[in-house]
Amino acid sequence: MVNKLAKDGLIIHAPYAGISLTEEGVKVAEALIRRHRIWETFLVEKLGYKLADVHKDAEVLEHTVSEELIDRLEDFLGHPQKCPHGSVIPSKDGVYPEDSHVVLNDLKPGQSAEVEHFIDNHDLLEYLADVKLNIGDQVEILEKLPFEGPLNVKVLNTGEEISIGYKAAHYIFVK
Repeated sequence: MVNKLAKDGLIIHAPYAGISLTEEGVKVAEALIRRHRIWETFLVEKLGYKLADVHKDAEVLEHTVSEELIDRLEDFLGHPQKCPHGSVIPSKDGVYPEDSHVVLNDLKPGQSAEVEHFIDNHDLLEYLADVKLNIGDQVEILEKLPFEGPLNVKVLNTGEEISIGYKAAHYIFVK
């Protein structure tokens, strides 16, 4: 696959030195991400998919439809800026603001932030649904327990206090 991508001009590959996308490779990747996230948005918002279950079908659909259908689907959805996981949807011309790189675990007790996006991982999304943490929630770190213990967090929107596992807190991005 690496050789095929290099032959197609999408990556630069130096054996044992790594792989990087070419300018064309970046454009192809952004277009694929756009298609995937528009499908995720449709499946969650219009067909009622659970957030944790949407990835698999979006993965199939992103490869099977025309660009015209994606454009019409985007119009139908009202030109969403973010997918249900909170990640930015690139515009058709590849323009998008960068997502936050600050994770919940980076915050100190007493600090507050807004949950911006989650890593698209089925187990993580099931876990977050169970603890009732959502995109857009305002949270405050109450306590970080030692030895990779959980974070005790107050969801300021609801006043509820929840515990977030150390590992999960590394996959929740905040701003």
